[in-house]
Amino acid sequence: MSSTNMGVTSENESPVVLFHPFVPEETAAKVAEVLSTRWIGQGPLVDAFEAEFETMVGKGKSLAVGSGTDALHLAYLLAGVGPGDEVICPVFTCTATNLPLLYIGAIPVFADIDPKTMNISPESIRSLITEKTKAIVTVDYGGLPCDYAEINAIAKEFDLKVIDDAAHAIGAEYRDSQIGTLADFTTYSFQAIKHITTGDGGLLHVRDPEIAEKGKRLRWFGIDRKAKFSGIWANDITEIGFKYQMTDIGAAMGLAGLSHLPMVLSHRRKLLEKYENELHGISGLYNVGSESQEDRVHSAWLHTILVDSREELQTKLKSHGVESGQVHYRNDMYTVFGNYREYLTNMDAVESKYLVLPLHLKVSEKDVERICQIIKTGW
Repeated sequence: MSSTNMGVTSENESPVVLFHPFVPEETAAKVAEVLSTRWIGQGPLVDAFEAEFETMVGKGKSLAVGSGTDALHLAYLLAGVGPGDEVICPVFTCTATNLPLLYIGAIPVFADIDPKTMNISPESIRSLITEKTKAIVTVDYGGLPCDYAEINAIAKEFDLKVIDDAAHAIGAEYRDSQIGTLADFTTYSFQAIKHITTGDGGLLHVRDPEIAEKGKRLRWFGIDRKAKFSGIWANDITEIGFKYQMTDIGAAMGLAGLSHLPMVLSHRRKLLEKYENELHGISGLYNVGSESQEDRVHSAWLHTILVDSREELQTKLKSHGVESGQVHYRNDMYTVFGNYREYLTNMDAVESKYLVLPLHLKVSEKDVERICQIIKTGW
């Protein structure tokens, strides 16, 4: 798109950063209270945070952990993924989605994207299934749920587990069902810039309560903490465990964040709607996911556009004090995944076009109007 009025940042144009953490005002007091108790590691507030999360989702059991990556590793283990197993997973995501498969010795099999949503393509999933396939991994990109009706039908047909990396999608819904209820295992991230934060942290939500109990053992060295603290532990470890627990300090932050989640979601959704309305119909620009929301509710973590001449638009936005970026990259570009590289038609087509715009609680609707006006003048 040709550019007019490139300009530079004027004195009255405040900079708009791409991300900013949301930490409620009461968080400091809640953390200070924890620091005055005997429990600053995993303690009663972790239990309370898990219980609050279970209430929000409505079904299943929650395990609070040290990161979303921890949650994914546990999910893969609990799903029975082992060395040599193939796992169909998104090519377009944070590497945290797929690196834990390498911990296990499993084989990531990268599926193509749906070019309208940048979510994993059900058609691509089906084409990649072999007798070695053990599970399907989804990522609800930007906060827009994947097509779980099709994905779960494929999983049922081939007796596969579904693991949802919902790092972007807390509070999202698909066909009136909450994210957290749509897959066998759902993982969340509370890293610094997510909807809510525990500083760094995550959570694994599972359908099967018995599997959750195993997960709690694996989270803590393979030890049954409940039995240990009750004085009935057999003083033996029979499973390879990890140190993946959340602390009460993190849980205090998480509980504060959860109490504000409806407000956070409401604000983000207003910004997303404004972006989509303001940018609709601009030649050479497409709002990712805007045509796929009839049966799903977006959690609005990211707003992504597809544009030609992406670098020129980024440069123009930067000249006006607006940060933008790619955030995620196709995983098959990384050497660590080199043995599994695939060339995927839809991903290839958008690789040079996607751009993420600022969307968080420090961004106002007026900021979005200004960003969109900058874009409308061309690049």
